[in-house]
Parts: sequence; C-alpha cells; structure tokens
Amino acid sequence: MDPEDLAAALLAVVTPLVEARREGSSAGLTASDLPLDRPKNRDHGDWASNAALKLAKIAGANPRELAAEIAEGLRAVDGVASVEVAGPGFINIRLDAAAAGALAKTIVESGAAFGSNESQRGNTINVEFVSANPTGPLHIGHTRWAALGDSIARLLLASGATVAREFYINDAGVQMERFGRSVLAAAKGEPGPEDGYAGAYIDELGRRVLEADPALLDLDLDAQVETARELAYRFQLGEIQASLAAFNVAFDVWFSERVLHAAGADGAPSLVDEAVERLRAQGHVFQDEGAVWVRTTDFGDDKDRVIRRSNGEYTYFAADAAYYLNKGDRGFAHKIYLLGADHHGYVHRLKALAGAAGEDPEKDIEVLIGQLVSINGARLSKRAGNIIEMDDLREWLGTDALRYSLGRYPADSPLTLDPELLRKRTNDNPVFYVQYAHARTHNVARNAAASGVDRSEFAPQLLDHETESALLGALQEFPRTVAFAAEVREPHRIARYLEELAGLYHRWYDNCRVIPLGDDPIESVHRTRLWLNDATGQVLRNGLDLLGVSAPERM
Repeated sequence: MDPEDLAAALLAVVTPLVEARREGSSAGLTASDLPLDRPKNRDHGDWASNAALKLAKIAGANPRELAAEIAEGLRAVDGVASVEVAGPGFINIRLDAAAAGALAKTIVESGAAFGSNESQRGNTINVEFVSANPTGPLHIGHTRWAALGDSIARLLLASGATVAREFYINDAGVQMERFGRSVLAAAKGEPGPEDGYAGAYIDELGRRVLEADPALLDLDLDAQVETARELAYRFQLGEIQASLAAFNVAFDVWFSERVLHAAGADGAPSLVDEAVERLRAQGHVFQDEGAVWVRTTDFGDDKDRVIRRSNGEYTYFAADAAYYLNKGDRGFAHKIYLLGADHHGYVHRLKALAGAAGEDPEKDIEVLIGQLVSINGARLSKRAGNIIEMDDLREWLGTDALRYSLGRYPADSPLTLDPELLRKRTNDNPVFYVQYAHARTHNVARNAAASGVDRSEFAPQLLDHETESALLGALQEFPRTVAFAAEVREPHRIARYLEELAGLYHRWYDNCRVIPLGDDPIESVHRTRLWLNDATGQVLRNGLDLLGVSAPERM
C-alpha cells in the first residue's frame, strides 16, 4: 500500500462521517485535503494524519471523537495493521508487513519510472539558466546555476510538465563589439583596447581566428573587427557548450539575442518593434520627452522603464520584453528565470513586464536569484585571469562532487564548499555516502547471484524487521518528495532525502542478511530481501539522476 492508496482509503472513511454531520450535504473533500505524514518517531506508526483536527470545525464535532470514528473505519481497511488516536485528535496508522513490503516489488518493476508523478501535468514551462555572455569562459557562478537549473528541469519533467531548458545568448550589443576589437588586437599582437577583454583565452582566440581566416588582416578595419568578432564568437560559444556538456547539462534551446533585433521577412518589424506595439496595445506605454516608456510602476516596479530612447535606440529592457513575449508565443505559459546574485533588480522589472504584457506576474513568471558560491583554495583561471572557471573546477573536483554539492543547498543561501571533503572517499563526503550506498546494493545483488539467491519468490509479509519498516517507509516517500521538490523548485530536497535513505539502507544491511550464513538453506526471506535491496538501489539511482549525478555500480 503506497501513500496514494492510503490517502484514498482515508478519504473513503472520512467523507461519509463528515457528510453525516452536515445532514447529507456534500463535503467536497479530496485526498489532498487529508495529508499524511511520516512520524518522526517510528514508534508512532508508519503514517500520521491530522484529518480530525482539520475537519472538526466543518463537521461540528469534537476532534478526538471524530478521530476515534475515523480510526475505527481505517481498522477495517485491508493492509492496515493498527490505528491509534493520540493527543487532541492525531491519527497514527501502522500498515501490516505485507502491505508495506509490497512496495519493494512495485519499485523494481517500475524501474526508472518510479518517483515520476503527474503533479505538474499540463504545465508548459521554460527554464532559462546560465545565459552567459559568449565573450569568455563559464565561471563558478555559472557552475552553480548550471547544476540547479538542470536539476529543476529534471524534477519538473519527472512531475509531468512539458519543459524546455533554454540558454539565452547575449550576442548583441556593445559587449560583442568590445569582444571583437579585443580578439582582433590579440590577432595582430597589439595591446587590447582599454575597455576590452583580457586574458590568455583572448590570445588563444586571436590565434584561432587567424588560423581560420589567414586573409583577415588584408581586410579593411571594419571588416577585420566584424570577422574577428564572428569567428571568436563561434569558437567561444562552442567552448561554453562543450563545458556544459562535460558538466552533464544539455539545453533544448540556444536562443540568440540577435533574433530579437533582426527585421522580419520583406521588411516586417523586428520582434523588438512588435514588442513595443504589443505593450502599447495593453495600454501601458507612454511617451515623455521624446522617449518611449512602459509604466511598470503599475505592477510593483520601483520606477517606469524606458524601452526606446529619444534618439530611437532600444534599451536592454526592449530586448527583455521581446524575449519574454517570444517565450509565450512559443507556447510556454510559465517562465522561470534563474539569475545571479547581482540581478536582484531584475525581479520586480521582469514581473512588471509580465503584468504589462497582460499576464499574471504572480503566476506566469518566476525569478530565482542565486547567492554567491566559493570554494576554499580554488585558484583563478590561468586563461581568464580574474575568474574561477567551470572547467577547472570540474577537472579538480569532478562533475559528480560538484553537481551534488551545488544541488544540496537552497539557491538563496551563500555557499562555501570544502574541496578536501569533496575529494574524500569516506562517509563524511555526502556524495560518496550516497553513491557508496548505491554501489553496495549492486554488490549485494552480485553476491546474491553467486550464492544462488534470486528474485523468484516475493513474500512481503516477511519484511517485518524494524529496519525494513523504516527503509520501506522512506522508499514510499520518494514520489512525494520529487513532486514537492518540483513544486518549490528545490533540488536540495532530493539530496537530503537520498542521504537519509542511504543511512537507512546501511542500517538495514547491518541487520538483515540477503545471503544465508554458511551452509544455511536459501529461504523465502532471502529472496524477498533481494527485492528490497534492488528497490533501494533503484530509488538511489533515480534520485541521483534527478541531480545529474552518476550512480556507480562499483566503488
């Protein structure tokens, strides 16, 4: 019996009790109105409910008396071993071993699908993250957002949403001109411009640009800058894409800012031009001193925003507006932006933009701000000179350690990682602790096969040891943990869950044998425990995959 089955049984018991007190009128209850929780103290049972306390007022009943009636009804439910009423009306439920143990077979047969749920079904969500300028390598801040953004997308997909991972390429504007002039200077062996980019990576790009177009320096100056810029842009974007792929992050869409500014077919307005007119049609655009403004203060912004200057040039806000509208045009009703710690000012701005576009700022857009991350002892990049590069971190600490550690904490908490800890192969290292538990499940399965123990029999009523009850209780929670982590956009809940599950598995391993001792015969309990072992391995594997972390079979 899983939590959904128990919730349905609880609903079937509660509904007639409440309706009887309401003189037959429908209570209109659903299973979501009757939450079930795992008690912190396992002596209190497998599940607990405060349904009587929650419904006492609408039922016009004493909470404890209503709890007693609910308990009586639940005792008749197949698979429920006992029900007790505690305190002012809490209901503690204990399942019989067979009902609880049946989950092990369900997990093994479900495989990689276990944990998937339908809580986000019907939602179309665009998750935009990293979105670095293609003018240099990815750094430590991008690394945190790459880990978190990808894991959030994985959680949403596992919960039934339609999701696109999107990288917005900032390939228009003055930074691209400075980039082009910097690379051209490197190609010529000249000092770079004062406002340009510097570092060994610029020198490398200069060499690559000349190799790609040996006739570059024969062009006129404007053509030199343009050619150097476009070739270096292509090379640098390729490096960014390679860095992310090596970090186990894949994007569905690489969206170029240039698309927003390009004129349409046959001279049609650009997407930026269209955005201004669409906002004007909503009634939130006005002109003042020759400039075009959007009245974003109507939606909580601290000031109105200029979208086109008096000289006719568009502002960055214009591109933001066009991009936001374009996401909706592509079918994404909900947009999630993951931005760095220096982008707090964008929260109200983007939400106000959603309101000005005629959408609900509290429903259709989320802006998540990540805090700074540092790693003790990390050195600045030799290539870039002033940043800690993603590639250097990955080569130093490994993708698994980085992704797990960055996903283990809420995005809004400043974070300092200990590289010595992350490189340890001990239980003090959280990622090692969880991966080792997974590897141990495979080791148990290999040894079981060598000893003749297989899954040819399943007797769940034999899974009655206290460590088995605790382990099964944790396994039951996985789908609900996935659904909640997706809802609140918090991958760290998966990491903390996996650590708890690993601890429960290690305790079970110390107490319950899958392989008989010595010459003892293989019995039903050994075969049944192999199901539980393999079920635990499957959930550990599924959870690690949600974090983009590998699940090694040997360590």
